[in-house]
Amino acid sequence: MKKYFIALLAILSLGQLSFIPVASAQAPRVTIPDFADLVERASPAVVNIRTTEKVAVQQTQGGIPGMPEDQAEFFRRFFGVPIPSAPNAPKQAQPNPGKPQEADRGVGSGFIIESNGLILTNAHVVEGATTIYVTLTDKREFKAKLLGMDKRTDVAVVKIEARDLPKLPLGDSSRVRVGEWVLAIGSPFGLENTVTAGIVSAKSRDTGDYLPFIQTDVAVNPGNSGGPLLNTAGQVIGINSQIFSRSGGYMGISFAIPIDEAMRVADQLRTNGKMTRGRIGVALGEMTKEVAESLGLGKPRGAYVRNVDPGGPAAIGGIESGDVILSFNGRDITKSTDLPRLVGEMKPGTSATVQVWRKGATRDLSVTVGDSESNQAAAKKADAPTTNGAGSNVLGVAVTELSDAKKKELSVKGGIEVTGLGDGALARAGIRPGDVIIRIGDADITGVKQFETLVKGLDANKAVPVFIRRADSTLVIPVRPK
Repeated sequence: MKKYFIALLAILSLGQLSFIPVASAQAPRVTIPDFADLVERASPAVVNIRTTEKVAVQQTQGGIPGMPEDQAEFFRRFFGVPIPSAPNAPKQAQPNPGKPQEADRGVGSGFIIESNGLILTNAHVVEGATTIYVTLTDKREFKAKLLGMDKRTDVAVVKIEARDLPKLPLGDSSRVRVGEWVLAIGSPFGLENTVTAGIVSAKSRDTGDYLPFIQTDVAVNPGNSGGPLLNTAGQVIGINSQIFSRSGGYMGISFAIPIDEAMRVADQLRTNGKMTRGRIGVALGEMTKEVAESLGLGKPRGAYVRNVDPGGPAAIGGIESGDVILSFNGRDITKSTDLPRLVGEMKPGTSATVQVWRKGATRDLSVTVGDSESNQAAAKKADAPTTNGAGSNVLGVAVTELSDAKKKELSVKGGIEVTGLGDGALARAGIRPGDVIIRIGDADITGVKQFETLVKGLDANKAVPVFIRRADSTLVIPVRPK
């Protein structure tokens, strides 16, 4: 009986063992991709771009045309270039002094997006060039025509007269993931068809008003500009544009223009020769945690309006200095740099719904988008008074009534002018004589008496936003009266 019991336990034990997970199961193995086939397919569509410009040749004694004298002396000494003034030196044909001569300006990269010779590159690669030369991987060289460039996004489109050229497929930069493998092909330091690889380090990196760059650790150097950033499927997801460097060389951080943004610009450039953007005429400031809390927004969000162009689309639509724009045409504004991009995408003349935060509540306004190239009102500067004095109120400022002339100059309906500083919250917060207080909390300031009454009723332990008009900007300063 005992033997049968032991056998039964053994069978049951074997059955239980089958449900125990295997502890030694291996994690999925990640391998480094082999880019060889990808590079072989993509390289023929990547081009070298060389530009020249007309320069006036200054002829100096014993000099070499087009070269500074100190460099010319170096080449004469170490590379055997003869000195014209030396005995027995052969005479050289000298160009007419001051006559414009073609000189190399710079090199960069580009890539073919259509088989008829349409090429994308950077605006800074071709800007100021007299002649643009495009060299293919088969060593054929063409003179290119500049169809258009946009310096704000650093995108340019050039065209060469050729057919049946290899082209690169375009990817979707909105689907790029941080950590995925990417590679760049270009001409760093003029070395054609150089390939470097790395990963995406970050997305939507703000380095400008209109572009959320793709940040990578791909080695990009001078000459790589304008070349493609490719994913592992061989699709273009960006145009290599900038490097972060203290020495002029690669330091582990490079930036690429997302291809979606680049193509949106390129489509206008090839059609119109220029980029037309929408504008609403506002100057923006960054929203800080302290300002957001004092305005009752909770967390920092939206675009703070420092100034509104008089007579501009925003002013006509009802947007005021001190407003916080929370959304534009149904799209949330997370940070101030989001707004110029969204407005820029709008066609001038179209109407957009703008949600603003003002005096503790949201308001929906309708703004007709204007043209970015239209004349903007010139900003006026206010002369700060030099009078000083001690403020007797809890905020520590001496104030005076605002003249009608100054109201018109600053484009404000009311307010009071700071004439002196004492020992108070506003003085410690950095307010200056000449600043104009236009609002405290949700209350517009209409005069000195109203200001003094309002200040006396402030909660000493609660932060309150004070809206200051300084020259052509509206600042918000959160202060605690205590």
